[in-house]
Amino acid sequence: MNALIFDMDGTMVDNMMTHHRGWQKTLKRYGLELSLEEVIATCHGKNVEIIERLFPGKFSLEERERISFEKESGYREIFLPELKLVAGLQAVLETAFQAGIPMGIGTAAPRANVDFVLDNLHIRHFFKAIVDANDVDKGKPDPGVFFKVADQLGVPYPDCLVFEDSPTGAKTALNAGMKAIILTTTHRAHEFESIPSVLRCVPDYTRIEILSTLENLKQP
Repeated sequence: MNALIFDMDGTMVDNMMTHHRGWQKTLKRYGLELSLEEVIATCHGKNVEIIERLFPGKFSLEERERISFEKESGYREIFLPELKLVAGLQAVLETAFQAGIPMGIGTAAPRANVDFVLDNLHIRHFFKAIVDANDVDKGKPDPGVFFKVADQLGVPYPDCLVFEDSPTGAKTALNAGMKAIILTTTHRAHEFESIPSVLRCVPDYTRIEILSTLENLKQP
């Protein structure tokens, strides 16, 4: 049996520009001014890893967690009026759910942000496995996050189809031995041309026939 694994930010909800601006504002508060392009290039993975990468050795883990909480609280407040699923995703989730296809989420987002999306959009019931930043020791592109989701779903790794929006996420799927479909909400399609895990890039889910897509994956 196949399974679907979804990244969340930029993949299920089109929120990455809000995150990027949140990072830009928070980093400036701590003395680091980055352009949006620089934020997009550097602010990926677990928050505490991002902060350590940008401020090596400057903050303790407790301080990095506090800065992370500060940034994410601001993001949720700003994004709530705009919160919605990427176009076509609701139909994909309902079709897969009715067909008995197990689904999970593997995200670098903190748990509060996952709850924010799932509970406000009332979609938690679709997912049998949810793995967030609190559940793994290493952030993407380490494949541990997708391995954990697949293990909880009880599906072999090569039988999982990943939905992602970033080159880092696509490389995570590659490292996990999984194929990926990319949502171009944040990055352009040409950025994924050299990543062999990527099946295709799409702007949203409206043209994805999920059952036929999974059937095609079974073909030799």
